[in-house]
Amino acid sequence: MINKSISIIGAGASGCMCAYFLLKAGFEVTLFDLSTPLRTLLPTGGGRCNLAHAEYDFKELAKNYPRGEKFLYSVFSKFSTYDTLALFEELGIETYTQENGRIFPTSNSAKDVREKVLDKIKQANFVKEGVNKVELLDSGFKVTTNKAQYLFSNVIIATGGHWGVEILKNLDINIIPQKPSLVGLNTSLKAPSGIVLKNVYSKDLKITDDILFTHFGISGPLTFKISSLKARDKFPYTLSFDLYPHDLPLQNLLNINPRKDLKNILSEFLPMNFVKYLLGDLCDVKAHKIDGKTRDEILEKIHNFTLVINGTNKGEETVSAGGVDLKEINPKSMECKKYPHLYFTGEILDIDGFCGGFNLQNAWSTAFVAAQAIIEQAK
Repeated sequence: MINKSISIIGAGASGCMCAYFLLKAGFEVTLFDLSTPLRTLLPTGGGRCNLAHAEYDFKELAKNYPRGEKFLYSVFSKFSTYDTLALFEELGIETYTQENGRIFPTSNSAKDVREKVLDKIKQANFVKEGVNKVELLDSGFKVTTNKAQYLFSNVIIATGGHWGVEILKNLDINIIPQKPSLVGLNTSLKAPSGIVLKNVYSKDLKITDDILFTHFGISGPLTFKISSLKARDKFPYTLSFDLYPHDLPLQNLLNINPRKDLKNILSEFLPMNFVKYLLGDLCDVKAHKIDGKTRDEILEKIHNFTLVINGTNKGEETVSAGGVDLKEINPKSMECKKYPHLYFTGEILDIDGFCGGFNLQNAWSTAFVAAQAIIEQAK
């Protein structure tokens, strides 16, 4: 006999929120996960939990997902940023919005968010076992773990982007190969670690944000956008940047500061340590000694700064591009088209967003849509 409760595989953000919606509607919910529930929520937003982004037009919101934009139109129309804020208010979590649109809990604590969510779903049956496979039966699904087998009429796969696709090997579901996204990039040319350049313009992708130089290459907001947009590009590839995408009247500055070292002139526009790295032996040259050719070479270095990207930094990725092919899923219900009563939510899908609360928004919204579909079918 098939167990009529709901199985959710993965106790991350989308799995736990899906459990919340279903429990509130009176369903029995079993959550499978070898790890601690909502463990992956703790590092989000630098530990502060960037739980959403203040974009309230669902089509504009969907533009922040290099993979999944059109699919998310239906999802976000059912559960928007407004709905997310209402949900967290319902959970007893007050929020505030930063100037850059990122939304955080007023506690600035991912741990606090985790505890409040888990308190609301404590009546769920948490099974600390690893799921090995999901098999289709005549009247439901068999979930096989490292310890036992279970029968369910509905199964929700919410395993995230780093594991989960292997449990689907018995099913005819197309999987897009997973690649690191939102990850630091490894370069052969390395500036001193710890330098941050503000408002750098990527000439290749026509986007602007900050870059952080690390021991391995580059990181920071602009790098994460680049790594996301180019997640499927082959390495190595070359990127060109304008480090100061404004008019830099260098000749005029040289004329009015003839006795000043070049490094001191340019440090008004770029961090001193980076200027020293960029200029090399020219650092201590007086302005009056800089001829036209050298001036143009300096401007070229600033406005056409190039880096060869050799790969991603292993172990640093927070999000993966790839997963269950969206063509396999009904966006109105998150149900698998080939297998009724099998649902997918969160990052196991071939959906990934930029930094800024977008990936958690995907988790909350797809969780709601899947739960609502199950609730509607039960009526």
